[in-house]
Amino acid sequence: MDRPNKRIRVLVADDHPVFRRGMRAILGADPETELVGEATDGDEAIARALELRPDVILMDLNMPNTTGIEATRRILETSPGTAILMLTMFEDDDSVLAAMRAGAHGYLLKGSDGAQTLRAIHAVADGEAIFGPTITSRLTEYFASPERGRKTGPSHAFPNLTEREREILSLMAGGYTNTAIATRLYLSPKTVRNYVSSIFTKLQVTDRPQAIVRAREAGLGTKDTL
Repeated sequence: MDRPNKRIRVLVADDHPVFRRGMRAILGADPETELVGEATDGDEAIARALELRPDVILMDLNMPNTTGIEATRRILETSPGTAILMLTMFEDDDSVLAAMRAGAHGYLLKGSDGAQTLRAIHAVADGEAIFGPTITSRLTEYFASPERGRKTGPSHAFPNLTEREREILSLMAGGYTNTAIATRLYLSPKTVRNYVSSIFTKLQVTDRPQAIVRAREAGLGTKDTL
């Protein structure tokens, strides 16, 4: 991406005010970047991306209303030239692969320091894909595993869902509440809510009963799949 003498226009989408304040300081200290806007949830990120047309979006993976992954997918449908750098506290394989499938150009932990974050912003703005060393190692192991792609049966009835989303959908169909799912999978309730929201979107359903019906029709929710 050629940007001679042009600052990189950045939109920060994150529901944590402390993180947004930190990004203001980091971007404000870099003469080659410009903070053009902020968003506090996925829906606002989509609207602001359409309004501002930033070069780079720093996108929180888990946000209210619409997840960062779904927001990424929808933004890139209308603004394919925007580079999206996914930010998260977690490094699980499912999130990495879901971010990649959605079109994210990079994936960094929120614990990365300012210099690392700026390097990532400059890299994705120039059309590169950037992933942290730990995540790169996990991706290499994931694709090298001989078991990947060999699974059959109800757990793969919905190919557009990530493995984690299928696991959560199966538990939903088995009668588990969000709180029970969070306890069983060692996830936060907010993370489970975001996964459920993403499942609804991908299955094109509006509520939990509809999702459960779809899941049970596909054979999920039985003792063998829990």
